[in-house]
Amino acid sequence: MEKATFAGGCFWCMVKPFDQWDGVYKVTSGYMGGHVENPTYEEVKTGKTGHLEVVQIEFDPSVMPYEKLLEIYWMQIDPTDDGGQFHDRGENYKTAIFYHNEKQRILAEKSKKELEASGKFKKPIVTEIRPATTFYEAEEYHQDYYKKNPKHYEEDRKQSGRDEFIQKHWGS
Repeated sequence: MEKATFAGGCFWCMVKPFDQWDGVYKVTSGYMGGHVENPTYEEVKTGKTGHLEVVQIEFDPSVMPYEKLLEIYWMQIDPTDDGGQFHDRGENYKTAIFYHNEKQRILAEKSKKELEASGKFKKPIVTEIRPATTFYEAEEYHQDYYKKNPKHYEEDRKQSGRDEFIQKHWGS
């Protein structure tokens, strides 16, 4: 088993896209990249802890290769937005790939270059590729939010503009 960690804006919207694949065993919402130990959601959302909302994925690379996780990740975000994601604005909603080893770093850099070269986006790709730091699991009510609160999840996702963006750039 390996871990992959991605920041893609609100972590509620980042669980479901990864949660339904063979070889993915767990997707946990949390925080990474900041300077405060054991941050709470209330602290992180102020933007003052330096943390990003992330999902940490436990996966079997023999079934679900890291390259496939990267492909899924890029299709969930606006990689050209450095002010947050969709209607969620601020530092804690920025995008980033947190690599756990050198192989992941190399693959993440390669996938970013390929996306830049594809011409799919007119603006530069600003998603950072950073070393993984301490992962702090988010509060229980954030875990599997799409399952626990399906109506609110669907409404929030629809209002955010994320689905329209994905449809426009990637199709169904």
